[in-house]
Amino acid sequence: MGKRAGAAARKLAAAAPAAKIDALIRLAGLLESREADILAANAKDLAAAAAAGMDAPRMDRLRLTPRIMAEMAAACRHVAGLPDPVGAVETQWQRPNGLLVGRMRIPLGVIAIIYESRPNVTIDSAILCLKAGNAVILRGGSEAIHSNLALAGLIAEAMAASGLPGDAVQVVSRTDRAAVGALCALEQYIDVIIPRGGETLIRAVVQQATMPVLKHYKGVCHAYVDAGADLGQAVEIVFNGKVQRPGVCNALECLLVHKDEAAALLPAVAARLPPAGVTFRACPASLPLLGDAATAAAPEDYGMEFHDLILAVRVVDDMDEALAHIAAHGSNHTEIICTRDHGRAMRFLREADASMVAVNASTRFNDGGQLGLGAEIGISTSKLHSYGPMGVQELTTTKFVVFGAGQVRE
Repeated sequence: MGKRAGAAARKLAAAAPAAKIDALIRLAGLLESREADILAANAKDLAAAAAAGMDAPRMDRLRLTPRIMAEMAAACRHVAGLPDPVGAVETQWQRPNGLLVGRMRIPLGVIAIIYESRPNVTIDSAILCLKAGNAVILRGGSEAIHSNLALAGLIAEAMAASGLPGDAVQVVSRTDRAAVGALCALEQYIDVIIPRGGETLIRAVVQQATMPVLKHYKGVCHAYVDAGADLGQAVEIVFNGKVQRPGVCNALECLLVHKDEAAALLPAVAARLPPAGVTFRACPASLPLLGDAATAAAPEDYGMEFHDLILAVRVVDDMDEALAHIAAHGSNHTEIICTRDHGRAMRFLREADASMVAVNASTRFNDGGQLGLGAEIGISTSKLHSYGPMGVQELTTTKFVVFGAGQVRE
């Protein structure tokens, strides 16, 4: 598969933008016309997962619905409409000797994606790699094998109809763990590997990989409610971050509250979130303000990615303490501030170290689709070579190109 991907990557890097656009539009149509087939394959995976006792958050990530199918088709069309980055010369400058120097966008080459549960990752990864001119080898979890193979069939059909090499998108059909180790050892064929899933999977890939890894270990996302913040707005932002999809990496895991707002904010939070099933792990200052849904926080609750309707809460003296808490317990994923103060908002944006930092907006917006990338191949919390959601642009790199007129170095 690695050999075939390398050959396909060279062809895809030279493919006309129109052929890639055609494949993406065809794939969108197939996702719509073959929806029943894909949902039937997904139903097999869901039945097997339920029989195996899979927990609710993972079942949620595994499940495909008509809405998710429509979102995948929309992502295909959105990515099709994005500018093609391959071959674009972004910057140019002239040297004193007359050389014209520039930087040209090029594909990364062959990418391997190792992921768990979510079948939509198969489509997101394929379409982004296709647009960026990369071949991709996809190894999904055994729990989603029927869904992933069915989706792979649609991808192959769309690419063949558009004259693109079918080996540019390959799905590993083996479900045993040995396949992961085999992929991680193929540094002669694979240029970069991207694991998506739980911390255990990601650490295992990092330990085994012989090529660069783009990763995020955990999504420990914080919201800091500043003194003078709009508390009604803050409650809704906290509710959305924690409740909408608690099992995903951009779900809110810890609420930090300025001491001046704790008495007003926390009872409102306690009234809004527990009816949705949320419980709290609270510091001594917040515990009496959060009602029956709160228990005392243990030290390990700060820095925990719960993947559940559990929210850690801490009252802090000021922004300095909030930023220190984030530095100690955050995972470089997503941090937000609720504030009316422009100066403190800008300071938070500068000093909170995360792949996305936001003012007065939910943590749930750290997502390629929500940020206008069309889709994402993952959210990198590594600062090399990409930080944050990885879309088409992030799946390319640059090389120097030089135009001369016979210059030689003296």
